[in-house]
Amino acid sequence: MTTTDPAPANRKPAGRLTWLTLGRGSLAALLLLVVVIGLTSTYQSGSEADLQAKPRFDPVKYASKTYTSKVAPAIEKNAVDITTLHKAIAANPEAAGQRYGHRAGSGAYSYSVALTGTAGKARSGLLPVTVEGLGKARVFVQIGPVVSGTALRDAPGSITFGQFTNQVEYADAATALNTEMKKKVLASFDAADADGKKVTVVGAMTPLTDDVLTITPVSIKAAP
Repeated sequence: MTTTDPAPANRKPAGRLTWLTLGRGSLAALLLLVVVIGLTSTYQSGSEADLQAKPRFDPVKYASKTYTSKVAPAIEKNAVDITTLHKAIAANPEAAGQRYGHRAGSGAYSYSVALTGTAGKARSGLLPVTVEGLGKARVFVQIGPVVSGTALRDAPGSITFGQFTNQVEYADAATALNTEMKKKVLASFDAADADGKKVTVVGAMTPLTDDVLTITPVSIKAAP
């Protein structure tokens, strides 16, 4: 009768690999291989285009190109008589905005406007203009040196947030357009000489109330 010796108590099941069975030499070689792979491998994330350095946004160059080619022509082309616009806003702000203006998201509408009126004495960077047919509404034209707001950027409707990397670039674009306008328009305008004269203005506005209309001009001319 043939008998089979029982398996030793400390025998490992066949085919099972453990760190102990590798031995010190094999384990050291494996660790070395992992280190070499890590040092010699190049990891890439994103597309190849993403890996290339993106040119930094230059608001001055952007405004220099965009103001003359897009912003000013669009505002001049789409300008609505300010008395017509004011009546439309007073009657139905949303309908007026949809018909004459542009806006991003749920913000205020911005408009392209034209007006002729009598200039007053400039104060604090604003030129008051009396326009017939506006009732109690007051009109002011920004003449610098500080020109604020985003009306020049927003009124044409062709400049959107999605064209920029972030909110900072979007805001810088608006500021740079204002600065470019100052060079193109306000540098040659004599506000003191315009006092009491008829002025014709084309520009953009983002009215926050019906009674105060502040215009950022792309064109301003005083009668001789």
